[in-house]
Amino acid sequence: MTRYAAMFDRCAAAGEGAFGAFLMLGDPDLERSAALLDALVEGGADMVELGIPFSDPVADGPVIQAAASRALAAGVRTQHCLDLIAAFRSRHPGVPIGILSYANIVAARGIETFCAELITAGVDSLLVADVPSLEAAPYSAAARAAKIDLVMIAAPNTPRKTLARIADLSSGYTYCVARAGVTGADAALALDHAALFAALDEVGAPPPVLGFGISSPEQVRQALQSGAAGVISGSAIVARVGEGVDAVREFVAGMKAASTLRSS
Repeated sequence: MTRYAAMFDRCAAAGEGAFGAFLMLGDPDLERSAALLDALVEGGADMVELGIPFSDPVADGPVIQAAASRALAAGVRTQHCLDLIAAFRSRHPGVPIGILSYANIVAARGIETFCAELITAGVDSLLVADVPSLEAAPYSAAARAAKIDLVMIAAPNTPRKTLARIADLSSGYTYCVARAGVTGADAALALDHAALFAALDEVGAPPPVLGFGISSPEQVRQALQSGAAGVISGSAIVARVGEGVDAVREFVAGMKAASTLRSS
């Protein structure tokens, strides 16, 4: 059983949705980044999604773009990120680790080489944000050869034919966007995902996890009540990096506490 499957089973048995936490690797520097990664788990995150600093993160809003810029300015590069992940994996053997990256980062090392490096570091999944499903077959093949999950993005307006392609190419979970546009923290979510979740289930896609705009405990509850198997919060966590490790840990703990779907 994969770490993702075990996590979803564990959360379901506990009457919870899965809570995923995102950080940009190397922000604000390598030493503090390692402590922040531990804080995610200490706060109760069921899974982590990690960004590799990139100069043109087109799917990300200003908060995560600024985090990537800080990491790059600190001299953080892909190999540093792989080393951070390997060390994190040694400390947290059961936590699913996902990478959110961009095609240029992957191409610079080669798809097959990059996937092999990820599995060696202890990564469970790869999401390449700027690769559409029509161009994803080589990524899916390389990921499967390396025995990691390729995660793909779906939205309420994604055509049924595309959802079927996503189901065929991906595994682990399906990243479902909770808002239009780029990543960010919204005061309110526009959740109209019932048809999407039903369609994903019908085509046999991996479990739906909502991201883009999850920034408060109430939004965690709303997203899970809409039928998602889990949520991912990114910008709201990254925005607290400057406040320190304790602030990040406490915020994650509050978000995870909102993931309970039924009383025990």
